[in-house]
Amino acid sequence: MDDPAKDRTAWPALDYARLKATCETLQLWSQVVGKVRLAQTPWLNHSWHVPLYVTARGLSTSLIPHAAGAFDLEFDFVASVLTLRTVSGHEASTPLERQSVASFYARVMAKLEAAGTPVVIDTLPSEIADPIAFPDDRAPRVYDAAAAKDFWRALVKIDQVFKLFRTGFLGKASPVHLFWGSFDLAVTRFSGRPAPAHPGGVPNLPDAVVREAYSHEVSSAGFWPGGGGVDYPAFYAYAYPEPPGFRDAAILPTGAAYNEALGEFVLPYETVRTAPDPQAALLEFLSSTYAAAADAGGWDRAALECDLGRPGVPRPT
Repeated sequence: MDDPAKDRTAWPALDYARLKATCETLQLWSQVVGKVRLAQTPWLNHSWHVPLYVTARGLSTSLIPHAAGAFDLEFDFVASVLTLRTVSGHEASTPLERQSVASFYARVMAKLEAAGTPVVIDTLPSEIADPIAFPDDRAPRVYDAAAAKDFWRALVKIDQVFKLFRTGFLGKASPVHLFWGSFDLAVTRFSGRPAPAHPGGVPNLPDAVVREAYSHEVSSAGFWPGGGGVDYPAFYAYAYPEPPGFRDAAILPTGAAYNEALGEFVLPYETVRTAPDPQAALLEFLSSTYAAAADAGGWDRAALECDLGRPGVPRPT
C-alpha cells in the first residue's frame, strides 16, 4: 500500500506543458504584489528588499511598512487565494482564478484601499520584453490551481536545500528568495570583491538597478519553471563576472551542462526529482558550480567556507 506521508513529502512531477501558462500568469501577478513591497520598503543592497519568500502556504512578501500600519501579502496555493493581513487585524482575500492581469491588479489595489493601506505602484512589468501595463493587460490568463500547487510544493523542497547549502558559507550570502521579475528562486554567494560595472540592458529594468545588483563578484544558483529557450523546469548556476575556465569545469550530477545561450550551467529539475537522493543531487550541483566559480575566480575559499550547519549545533569557532 502506498504511504500517504511519503507522497506528501515527495518531490512533485512538473509538467512544463501544463505549468507554462500558469507560471506566466503567476509571474505577472507576483509582479503586482512585489511592486507593492518595492513601493513601500527602503532600498536594500542587491534589491533584497523586493523578493518573495516560500512559506507553508505559498509565497509571501513578509511584513511591509506603511504609514497607516504594516501589512503582508501572501499567495496561498493551498486555498487558492491571495491573502492581505494588516497589523490592525484586518484580513481579506482575492481569489486566484482565471482572470486578466488587469482584473487581478484592480482587485489587489481595492483590497489595499479597503484595508486603509493604499499603495501606488509602477504598473509596468519588469524584465519582460514588450511589457503591457497592469491596468491595460486585459487578455484572459490561464490559471491551473493544481499546477500552481505543484510548483509551490517543488519550491518548498528546493527552498530547504538552498537554505542548507547557504549554511556552508561564512562570507556574505543572500537570503533564499524568489525574484518576481525573472520569476526564479535564488541564492547567491559573494567573494567580497567588487565586480566590473554590469552592462545593463535588462528589459524595463533601470541599468542603475542592475549595476547595483551585480556590484560585487558572485556565484549564484537558482531554480525557474522554464523559458528563455529552456522548455522544462530547471536549476541554473552562473558566476559574475564569469572567470576564464568556469564554463569548462566538470559539474555534478550527470545531466548538468553549460548553456552557451544563457551563459550558465543548467540542470533539469526532472534529473534531480528522479535521482535516488534528490537533496544530495541538488547539493552536488550547487557545490560543484560554486567550486568552479570560486576556483576559477581565485576566491579565498579557506576563509569563506565552513561545514554545513546542523540543527541545534553551534558552529565551532
